[in-house]
Amino acid sequence: TDLSGHWHYIVDPLKTGIVRADSTRYSVFRDKPGPERPVDFFEYNFDAAPRMSIPGDWNGQDLSLTWYDGLVWFRRHVDLDGPPDGRLLLHFGAVNYKAHVYINGEKVGEHEGGFTPFAFDVTDLLKVGRNSLVVGADSEHVNQSVPTPVVDWKNFGGITRPVHLVRVPDTYIHDYFVRLDSGRIVADVSLDGERVNGQKVRVEIPGLDLVLEGKSDLSGEVAIEAAAPQELALWSPESPTLYDVIVKAGDDNVADRIGFRTLAVRDGKILLNGEPVFLRGISLHEETLGAIPSRAINSTRARALLSIVKNDLNGNFVRLAHYPHAETMTRAADEMGLLVWSEIPVYWDIDFSNQDTLALAKQMQHENILRDRNRASIAMWSVANETPQTDVRLAFLKELIDDARRLDGSRLVTAALHNVRSEGGARIVDDPLGQLIDVVAVNTYQGWYGGMSLDRVPSVEWQNPTGKPFMFSEFGAGALYGFRDPEKEKFSEDFQVAYYEATIEMAKKAPDFAGASPWILKDFLSPRRMNWRYQEYWNRKGLISPEGHKKAAFYVLRDWYDEIELQGAKK
Repeated sequence: TDLSGHWHYIVDPLKTGIVRADSTRYSVFRDKPGPERPVDFFEYNFDAAPRMSIPGDWNGQDLSLTWYDGLVWFRRHVDLDGPPDGRLLLHFGAVNYKAHVYINGEKVGEHEGGFTPFAFDVTDLLKVGRNSLVVGADSEHVNQSVPTPVVDWKNFGGITRPVHLVRVPDTYIHDYFVRLDSGRIVADVSLDGERVNGQKVRVEIPGLDLVLEGKSDLSGEVAIEAAAPQELALWSPESPTLYDVIVKAGDDNVADRIGFRTLAVRDGKILLNGEPVFLRGISLHEETLGAIPSRAINSTRARALLSIVKNDLNGNFVRLAHYPHAETMTRAADEMGLLVWSEIPVYWDIDFSNQDTLALAKQMQHENILRDRNRASIAMWSVANETPQTDVRLAFLKELIDDARRLDGSRLVTAALHNVRSEGGARIVDDPLGQLIDVVAVNTYQGWYGGMSLDRVPSVEWQNPTGKPFMFSEFGAGALYGFRDPEKEKFSEDFQVAYYEATIEMAKKAPDFAGASPWILKDFLSPRRMNWRYQEYWNRKGLISPEGHKKAAFYVLRDWYDEIELQGAKK
């Protein structure tokens, strides 16, 4: 049951509903309909409160909350016709940043992390008839959060992704992972519920006339496999073939569409299905097109953004920065044929010495990988962006890397580095993290930050001692759409063009160069960007304006990607 729609909301800037949770007068989550006795008095009233579209962020729907960072309570009714047959799970696509969930005034649970899914079993809390579902969404971050309060994007608050009430049997399919491995179709299935042991599990792929069967063990898990049929068509950006896959166990069944392909690194190259692939990419924040953008990404909005990458830019790759994007985005990438870099928000100076922060980062990565590891489009799991080169950070990220490989050994692991040593005019990528990841990726802004003139950028030499595939995960320059200047003043489209031309010449000489994801497809909101003449709280490094108008540098990058594709075709 999709619980999307208009929910009542109450803004709680002092977090009174949490601080005074013991007071009926202030405990918003109890959702009292009105005075129970003439002497009763309540400081809240959901029925009289305004309504907001869910899923969605509050920043663009209520202009008084444009920059609000704090707690908002949301309420909707859930009607239950009769006693549940099986279990009822309340599933959230994401709530930013911390969720406090209540049903009929009783606490269901909490979840921290603004970009990954979570669910609660609410069978025993729902009653026949009308139920009150109240969700407190607190967008505020602290120094131990992932990420911290200091980021270079707008912190959209709210229930930003869909909410569903899911009915499942008493024993149900909790997780599945179906993929191609060493010439075999492999399926790992996990059950949850009352009787997980000894259940017959069946995985069907009708398009391949393939059936995998097995029985779950004491923990409810089963691993089954079979040789891949000769007629299997591999997924690729040029041919994004997906197969209907049906997973059955007891009274439960789940349908999905899954593509099969292989990824590896060898001799400084990224191999897709055994063949070298150059990643013709772009970075992308989770913001819709428009002067007042939203984080409510549905299929239409996802395709609008990805179509620009695929069809207009001639890209085959997108870096979804700096956090897991909506599932509808990765599913659209599956269908359209775009490889994906998926990232958790271990960003800049988080508290690497804090074990609770590490546990939170692991939880986010676990939720992200389990959600998306059946998506053929996912090529890389990224564990961090622009983190300081310290021993404690290296130990922190090593644990994340090990966890990523344990959860999914079929993909590459990377991180966006920015610690580069200069020696004799060369830029040497010797961050020790490079020895732990599969693809060495660097964010570079020579000619924009740091004082280097553009005429020197093409001659910059890069050295990659690891011998692993090397890519630029970011490069870019700000430009205000429509501002032209023959003298190439910064923030003009002309400067951005010259910057891209110089950086592309530099990239062509980089060793083991395997791809690029310049920063960024679209101008995006950021409170750090305060230059009123050019920025007005927008990061202007986009190749398109907020409304989708293409800047001149867009065509420079497209022409380079056309050239690379043509060279690959000739080879």
